[in-house]
Amino acid sequence: MNKYKETFGVDISKDVFDVHGSNKGHDQYKNDETGFKKFLKELPKCSLVVMEATGYYHYRLAQFLYKNGVIVSVVNPLSVKRFIQMKLAKVKTDKSDAKAICEYAQVNEVPIYNALTDIQSECLQLFRLLDIYLKQRTATKNKIHGEAVLGIPSKFVYRSLIRNKKLLNKEVAAIESKILSLVKEDQQEQLTLLMSIPGIGQKTALFLIVVTDGF
Repeated sequence: MNKYKETFGVDISKDVFDVHGSNKGHDQYKNDETGFKKFLKELPKCSLVVMEATGYYHYRLAQFLYKNGVIVSVVNPLSVKRFIQMKLAKVKTDKSDAKAICEYAQVNEVPIYNALTDIQSECLQLFRLLDIYLKQRTATKNKIHGEAVLGIPSKFVYRSLIRNKKLLNKEVAAIESKILSLVKEDQQEQLTLLMSIPGIGQKTALFLIVVTDGF
């Protein structure tokens, strides 16, 4: 039996977040401070807001709502995906995802979100930095390929790009190693369990542990 006055499922993208209330239905807000405040203002008291840990986009909203006294849950996207598959849902949109998250929370016990621990906060910062370096490395690789395609690459430019790629490789490896060591301190069993799931690699497992209150 759901003990909350209303349950809201939230699907977040870069620019907006779609919301489906168990009573209110669908709505959409901007994924920024203005949108957060508008959503908060329209939330009934004693409501539960549930969102997937699908990247960095959910983090700001979860923290904002938590700090404003709203009951929040951040759930594993794999669980929601399986729930949708069991319902044999074929049409996938942000609107339908928000509704599915809402329905999932109504029939399942969902974890209550708490402020990030120091380790989680550090890991999340490391993931953000890792994302930046990975994008830079991809851009550098593309540039190296582009210079080679020209047929007459400048030796100075080529060597500079190679040095930059080596530096980025070193930083990426260092960050990944640091995240792994932090997670292993408290969540080695959870890490092993997630990595046993087909299709879940170490990087994805680490990220899911960090953003779904695994600590």
